[in-house]
Amino acid sequence: MPMDWIMGLLGGLMIGTAAALYLLVSGRIMGASGILGGVVDGTGRDTITERMAFVAGVVAVPAISVLSGANPGVTNATSSIPVLIIAGLAVGIGTRMANGCTSGHGVCGISRFSVRGIAATIAYLFFGGLTMLIARHVLGVI
Repeated sequence: MPMDWIMGLLGGLMIGTAAALYLLVSGRIMGASGILGGVVDGTGRDTITERMAFVAGVVAVPAISVLSGANPGVTNATSSIPVLIIAGLAVGIGTRMANGCTSGHGVCGISRFSVRGIAATIAYLFFGGLTMLIARHVLGVI
């Protein structure tokens, strides 16, 4: 089995396990955009320590992986900084409009058979694919 499939499987298992543990321990859904959004807009003041620990883990674990040499290498579809900034802003705006992201709707929502989570996941996968198709094959920016 190719190494990238194994790494993807391990990563998926770790995300699923983290989501299950977060739900069991805190009683809340592990939606990364909601957790980070609560830090940024101040609505998560009552759970700021927990939110900051989550954000620190999201930043620290990949850094540790790279520094330890365990990371097989990640490449971006583009090296254009303006395209990456626009893409990041579009994802941030989209997650706020959808009231969630891949971890909240995709991992946690689908695993709970949430119709809203399933619909949101289908929508963001469809529009993500459409955006990639247009950006790469029509606009040529990626």
